Amino acid sequence: MAERLTNSPAAGGAAPDRVAVARTASGEDLRDLVRSAHEDVLAAVLENPGFDRDHAALLSSLLDRKDLPESILERIAKRTSWMSDAAVRQKVATHPRAPRRVALRLLRDSHLQDLVQLTLQPAAALEARRLAEELIIGRIGQLPLGQKVTLARRSSARVAGALLSESSQTVVTAALENSFLTEAQLLKALSQRALIAETVSAIGHHAKWSKHSAVRLALVTHPRAPLDLVMALLPELPRRDLQDLAAVAQLPLSLRRYVRHELARRLRVAKEPNAE
Repeated sequence: MAERLTNSPAAGGAAPDRVAVARTASGEDLRDLVRSAHEDVLAAVLENPGFDRDHAALLSSLLDRKDLPESILERIAKRTSWMSDAAVRQKVATHPRAPRRVALRLLRDSHLQDLVQLTLQPAAALEARRLAEELIIGRIGQLPLGQKVTLARRSSARVAGALLSESSQTVVTAALENSFLTEAQLLKALSQRALIAETVSAIGHHAKWSKHSAVRLALVTHPRAPLDLVMALLPELPRRDLQDLAAVAQLPLSLRRYVRHELARRLRVAKEPNAE
């Protein structure tokens, strides 16, 4: 079992002489100390001039450890000379134990493409991916059309879903074809009452998404759904969904009439002699 990191003497923290050695060690001894299980030893290692001189390889090894405490990550993030290395910034920002404020500060300075790549890495820390998505979505308004289209084609489900709110149908079409887009994110977009009619129609006529029952129901009840789309989708809804719709008090009267008409049509068909 791996030894837990600690800096408490009562819990078996490192002896004072071990900490002193960590501040001056070099070569193989210094590389061994980077693997120490004691937080106070690691803090001393970061103060070692030899570590500062050879920080590239040693930092990489240190940051590969998933058990680093926040205090060590904060110390590393404060070293300007180390943070000038893009690879080090990325490792600190995406470390599973990186404090949110540190990760946010580092990711905010990242290029858009680096943020996109981070959101598509399943192995990256979940919090880091969420922060990257927030930053990407926050930049969408300032992006030129070409970049929005590129982003819509290949981005995480959350980002693709956010792009469905764009007025450009070129962007919307690209987002609907995004292989990472999920039904949950699509339904989230459809829950926006302000979603434009062109986008609602595009979803309703999409070869893949228009076949999802939950999506069909969301389209039928959307206030900006074109009438021809509603009329085309009603016969595709399960009878139970139609009955539930008819019972909704807030349902617009016109839609309620269409729903009841469809229910009556099915009842007539069911009563016909040759009906299956």
